[in-house]
Amino acid sequence: MTAAVATTRFSPTFETSLEKSRHTAHTQRRHDVPTDINYYKDPGDGTLPMPIVIADNTVKNERPHTPQHVVIHDVTGEEEKYALDSHGFQFVRHESSLKSLEDFQDEDLVKSVYYPESIRLLKDITAASRIFIFDHKTRCGPSNWHKLGKGNRSSRGPLLRAHVDQSYDGAELVLRRWFPDEADELAKRRYQIINLWRPIRPILKDPFAVADATSIPDGDLVAASIVYPRDRDETWTIKPRASHRWYFKYAQRPGEVLLVKCFDSDEAVPARRAPHSAFEDPEQKDGESRESIEARALVFYD
Repeated sequence: MTAAVATTRFSPTFETSLEKSRHTAHTQRRHDVPTDINYYKDPGDGTLPMPIVIADNTVKNERPHTPQHVVIHDVTGEEEKYALDSHGFQFVRHESSLKSLEDFQDEDLVKSVYYPESIRLLKDITAASRIFIFDHKTRCGPSNWHKLGKGNRSSRGPLLRAHVDQSYDGAELVLRRWFPDEADELAKRRYQIINLWRPIRPILKDPFAVADATSIPDGDLVAASIVYPRDRDETWTIKPRASHRWYFKYAQRPGEVLLVKCFDSDEAVPARRAPHSAFEDPEQKDGESRESIEARALVFYD
C-alpha cells in the first residue's frame, strides 16, 4: 500500500480568543455526571487479582469488580487547569488527517499517517527527545463486548473498569520488550508511557473518564496480570476510595485529544500515573456505540 502523506494541524491551547466566549457559555451548562465507576473487588486475603487471559482473538476477564457511586466532573471551559505532570492527564487541540472509522481501522494507514502525527504532537507537548508508539487500539463495539465470548476482541468496545495500562513493573516489561538492547541505558534516564486518546466522532455514549493522579494513593493500586500465550503484561487495577476525583470532557470531539500518563519513571513529579475508565452516562445509555482510538507511546528524555 502506498503510504499517505501525513498533514497535522496543531493548535494545542483551549484558550484562543475565539474559543473563550464559546467555553464561557459551555461553563454555564457544564455536564457533571453522577454514575458508577467499577473498581476492583479486593477479597482482602492477600491473593492476587485473577489475571485477564488473551488468546485466540478472545479476551477473558472474570476479575470481580464493585461499582461505586461517583460524580464525574466535566472539564469544559477549564481544560487548561489539568496537565500531565500535575494531574496525570492533559487535553490538547489537534486535528488528524484521518477522519473516519474506516481510516482508523486501516492498520497500514494508521501506522503510516497517524503514528507520525501522534509523535509530532507528543514532542510538541512534552519536548521529549524520542518517542516510539508501540500499540494502538480502535474501539467501536458494544459496552458488553467482554461478555460476547470467543472472538470478542474483534468487537472491542469501551472498558468500564478503573485501571492503569501499566504498573510500575509493567512499564519496564514494555520497555524491555521493545528495546531489549537499549533498555538498561534508557532506564537510567526519565521515560514515560503516555496514551493519546481521540474520539473518532463526538462522544456521548460511554465517555472516557480519567482520575486526578494525586487523589489516588499508591496504596489503592493493585498489580494485576494480563496473560498471553507467550508473554504477559502487568497493569494496575484500582481499589475504591471516596476521595478519588474523576473528570471527563462532555461531548468530546475528534479534535479534542486527551493525553493520559500511564507511567513516569520520575518519582519526584506529583502525577506518575492516571487511572482511567469508560463510564455510563445515564442520559446516553441507548445511544450509538462509541468510536475512539488510543495510541500508546514510550516517551524518552535526554
